[in-house]
Amino acid sequence: MAVSRLSVLVAALACCCLARLAQCGGGGGGQNYTSMFSFGDSLTDTGNLLVSSPLSFNIVGRFPYGMTYFHRPTGRCSDGRLVVDFLAQAFGLPLLQPYLSRGEDVRQGVNFAVGGATAMDPPFFEGIGASDKLWTNLSLSVQLDWFDKLKPSLCGSPKSCKKYFSRSLFLVGEIGGNDYNYAFFKGKTLDDAKSYVPTVSSAIIDATERLIKAGAMHLVVPGNLPMGCSSAYLTLHPGRSRSDYDAVGCLRTYNDFAQRHNAMVQQKLQVLRLKYPKARIMYADYYGAAMSFAKNPKQFGFKQGPLKTCCGGGGPYNFNPKASCGVRGSSVCADPSAYANWDGVHLTEAAYHAIADSILHGPYTSPRLL
Repeated sequence: MAVSRLSVLVAALACCCLARLAQCGGGGGGQNYTSMFSFGDSLTDTGNLLVSSPLSFNIVGRFPYGMTYFHRPTGRCSDGRLVVDFLAQAFGLPLLQPYLSRGEDVRQGVNFAVGGATAMDPPFFEGIGASDKLWTNLSLSVQLDWFDKLKPSLCGSPKSCKKYFSRSLFLVGEIGGNDYNYAFFKGKTLDDAKSYVPTVSSAIIDATERLIKAGAMHLVVPGNLPMGCSSAYLTLHPGRSRSDYDAVGCLRTYNDFAQRHNAMVQQKLQVLRLKYPKARIMYADYYGAAMSFAKNPKQFGFKQGPLKTCCGGGGPYNFNPKASCGVRGSSVCADPSAYANWDGVHLTEAAYHAIADSILHGPYTSPRLL
């Protein structure tokens, strides 16, 4: 009889613990987020570029984009889901609606990210002579303005907003990568780009602070990916000797540059944490998460080398700027899940899934997301 009572007690405690876990983490432990808001560029955009851009930029609206999960193009710069999609699903939320084509019900979240977006506003690129490279003028500050316009439909008073946003997750990026991409593809040197890092990183921090002042309490700020592993950079900015490449085959100088940016973002985030101790400001190490599968692709299920593109137009990395993914002359691999690199600039759904898992369950978010 005593054993039976003990079994019942253990079972009851187990149910209680499981209920608490479900309550705290949407099935994953941690915070029970009831809504999610996202800002950034093409690594996060779920359709805003497709709605806002001229037809010449609507490559992402063509097959094979979206072939894996959605089986149709959705405006995502990948074959399927992005990190933001996996985070939403992990917390039991619907995939975020793009702001520019949202429905009436937005209380569970909206995505403000735009493919090609920058942390800096257009005058910055006019100043460095790179305006002609911009895909869009819908920069981070424009996205924040969109959020401000949407806010009254989410909560009607300071008290209700505080309660509502205390259970919201804000994803601030990835953003900033395009600021450097436009500069590099305009012919700017690494030294030129290094001089932009304080300004670009400050814009990201200012945006994060603006959201905190608007009521955000839980914010994830991702760093930049290892651009030296991008097949676009490997093709357009090849090294002069073997010593220019690391053991994986990535360009050392460009990866060092990405780490320089990420280090400055982290330094500035630490200052922001001291200023707003009640806010939970998390840095997501996209660089470290991506390098983990670049160094050990088979461990993550990638059968192809991490630098070769699934969808492209030939060459050593299957990247050809004149026959990019979705354009005549390009072709797509049979199994995108075997590749980490999708189109030379963006990653596959499988790679984004690996990054999402790493920041949810691994050591790549500080402090931990869950």
